[in-house]
Amino acid sequence: MRRQAEGKIVLVTGAAGGIGRASALAFAREGARVVVSDVAAEGAEETVRLIRQSDGEAQFVRCDVSRRDEVEALVNRAVEYYGRLDWAHNNAGIAGDLAPTADCSEENWDRIVATNLKGVWLCMKYEIRQMLKGSAGAIVNTSSTAGLTGSRGAPAYSAASHGLIGLTKSAALEYADAGIRVNAVCPGVIRTPMTEQLMRAAANFEAQALAGVPLRRLGTPEEVAQAVVWLCSGAASYLTGHVMVVDGGRTAR
Repeated sequence: MRRQAEGKIVLVTGAAGGIGRASALAFAREGARVVVSDVAAEGAEETVRLIRQSDGEAQFVRCDVSRRDEVEALVNRAVEYYGRLDWAHNNAGIAGDLAPTADCSEENWDRIVATNLKGVWLCMKYEIRQMLKGSAGAIVNTSSTAGLTGSRGAPAYSAASHGLIGLTKSAALEYADAGIRVNAVCPGVIRTPMTEQLMRAAANFEAQALAGVPLRRLGTPEEVAQAVVWLCSGAASYLTGHVMVVDGGRTAR
C-alpha cells in the first residue's frame, strides 16, 4: 500500500516536542522527507534523530517564527535541501502567562500574538510562494479549541487562536485556484509540554479539563498528528478552509 506522504517534502515548525514532533515523525513514517524547525535546537535535533533512527530522512533548521528574516531563510533552506516544498504544518506556538484580560501584560500579549498568529502568517507567506512554483501544496495550521470558544485567563492565546482560523480560511480562498489547500486543526487538551506548563500553573487544571471532555481523557500528540497528515494527504483532496477539531468531544457540548 502506498504511504500517504510518499515522496513529499514537508516542513514542520514547533517540532522539538509535543504535537510538532509527533507530526514530523508521522510524516516521515508515511514516506516524507521532513524539515524539522524550532527555536529549541536540542529538542528539534532529537526529533531528527528519531526520524533517522527509523530510516526516515530529515534536516533541522532553527527558526524563530516571529522573525521575518528567519522564516524566509527557513523556507529557502528547506528548498535548498530538497528542491521544493509540498506540504507544511505550521505548529509553532506558545501558551504565555495565564492572567485575565485586565491583568494580561502588554509584553505577554505581544509575545503570544507574534508567535502564534504573526508567526503562522509569516510561514504561510513564504511557504505559499514556493508552493505556487509547483502549482500545488497543502498547509495545516495548528490553532486550538481556544480559537472556537472563550478561554478564561488566556485572552491573548484565545485571540491569536481565533485569528489563526480566520487567516486559514482567507488563505484557503485565495489560493484554491492555484491548487494549494489550507486547513487547520484545533486540538483540545492534549498531553504536551504546553499542557504540562498549564498544569503546573494551576493545580486543578487537569481535573477541570477532563470534566469537560466526554471521552474522559487527555488526547495524545499522535492523535493530532494523524489528523494533520490526513489533511495534507490526497484523502482530503476536497477539503480546504476546514477547521478540524480534535478534542474528545469537548466543544460538542
